[in-house]
Amino acid sequence: MLKIIGLTPHPPLIIPEVGRGELSKVKQTVAAMEQLSRRIVQAAPERLIVITPHGPLLDEGIAVAAQPLFQGDFGQFGAPGVQVSLKTDHLLLEQLQRETEGEPLRPVPFGVGERRLRRGRAAAMDHGAAVPLYYLQQAGLSVPGLHLTYTFASNRELYRFGQALRRAVEARGMPAAVVASGDLSHRLIPGAPAGYNPRGAEYDRLLAELLREGRAEDILNLDEALVEEAGECALRSFLIALGTLDGRPFETEIISYEGPFGVGYLVAEVKPLHRGGGRFSAPEKGAGERAPAGSGDPVALARRSLRYYLEHGSPLPTPASLPEALSLPAAAFVSIKKRGELRGCIGTVEPVKENLAGEIIMNAISAGVRDPRFEPVRLEEMAELAFAVDVLAPPERIESSAALDPLKYGVLVRSGRRSGLLLPDLEGIDTAEEQVAIARRKAGIGPREKVELYRFAVHRYE
Repeated sequence: MLKIIGLTPHPPLIIPEVGRGELSKVKQTVAAMEQLSRRIVQAAPERLIVITPHGPLLDEGIAVAAQPLFQGDFGQFGAPGVQVSLKTDHLLLEQLQRETEGEPLRPVPFGVGERRLRRGRAAAMDHGAAVPLYYLQQAGLSVPGLHLTYTFASNRELYRFGQALRRAVEARGMPAAVVASGDLSHRLIPGAPAGYNPRGAEYDRLLAELLREGRAEDILNLDEALVEEAGECALRSFLIALGTLDGRPFETEIISYEGPFGVGYLVAEVKPLHRGGGRFSAPEKGAGERAPAGSGDPVALARRSLRYYLEHGSPLPTPASLPEALSLPAAAFVSIKKRGELRGCIGTVEPVKENLAGEIIMNAISAGVRDPRFEPVRLEEMAELAFAVDVLAPPERIESSAALDPLKYGVLVRSGRRSGLLLPDLEGIDTAEEQVAIARRKAGIGPREKVELYRFAVHRYE
C-alpha cells in the first residue's frame, strides 16, 4: 500500500534556524520541500520510510535504526533546539527481514549492541534524514516507520532491496510513504564543496530527464564514470525508492531544482502510472518481455524522440514492440512548453506515418526544431521542458459552429487549399465563434469567406 514517493535534498541550510540569512538563496528548494511535505500529509500515510546516505554505512547491508525512538537535532549546525524524531515500526522491520531472506542485500539493525561501521557511530539521527523529517513534521506528519541507510552495493541489488521493501509494506498492511534523501552533484561550479567538474551539471540534467520519463532501466545503467565524476550522494537512495515501484511504469514531477552553492538540490514526486488510470495505459506484456523505455507512453516517446534527435542528428527508430494504441495510424500534435510558456507545437491533421508512434516521433522533432515561431530547442534545455501529445480522432463534417464545443472538440476550417486547425480546451478560448475565428486567421481565410467546418475529438496526454 505504497501511497507516495518523494525525492528530497538534505542541505541543513534550508532549515530556517540554520540557514538564516542564506535562506533566500534556496527559496525555491524551501518552497518545494513545503509543497512536497503537504502532498505527503494529504496522502495520509500511516508509516514513513526515510532512506538516507548519511547514517551508519554497514559492510553487512542496509543499516536500519532499531531503537524504539530515533532522534536528532541540528546542534552541529548551530541550532540544537531544532529536534526531529521517528518511531521505529519493529513489525515492519521484522517483515522486511523476512522478505529479504536469501537476498544478497539485507537490513542490519543498528542502535542495539555494537555494529562494525564504515564511518562513525550513529548516536543520533543524521542530517540526511533530519532535514526532510523537519519539513514533514512541520506539515503535521507524525507516524512510525523506518530509517534506512544505503550501502555500497550494486545498483540492481539496491533496486531489488526496494522491491523487497514494497513487499514488506504490503504485508504490513498499512499505507506508507517513502522519502529518498540525497543531493545531486556536489561539483556544479568553481568553489563547490567537492571541487568543480563540468560533468556534474551533465549528470544532474540527465538524471532529472530519466526520472521525468520514468526510465528506470536507464537509471540503473547510468555510466559509472559519470556518476563518480558528478560527486553525488542521491542515486543509491533513489534506486531503493524506485525499486518499491516493482517495475511499474512511473513518471516524476520535478517540483524544483537549483544549485546556488554548487550542489544540486532536487525536490520531486515520483508518480506511478496505474494501468487503466487517467494517463496512457499500455497493455500488459508477457512475462519477462519489456517495451523499450518511452515506447508505451506518448509523452515519454515524444520527449525521447527529441532528445535522440538532438544527440544523434537523426530520428529515433520506431520501437519494434508497441502497444496496440501506438501501432495504429492516427494524427497527432506535439506541444512543448518551458516554464509554462509555449516552446513549440507541430502536428498533423491526418496520419502520414504507418502508426501513431511514428507520427509522434516525427512531430516531436518538428515541434522542437522546426516550429518557425521559435528558436530550435537545445539539448541543455531538455530537463526544463514539458511535453503534451494530442491524438486526433478523424474529423467529421459539421454544418455550423453550433455543433462545436471549444472544451470538447477541436475545429478544422477549409477553403480550397487553405486550412486552419485549432485544438480544444485552450486557455482563453471560451466560445465556438472565437475558435472558428482563430482557425480562420491561422489559415489566412477572411471572416466572410465561405468555409467547410469540421470538428474532431482529442485524447490529450500531458
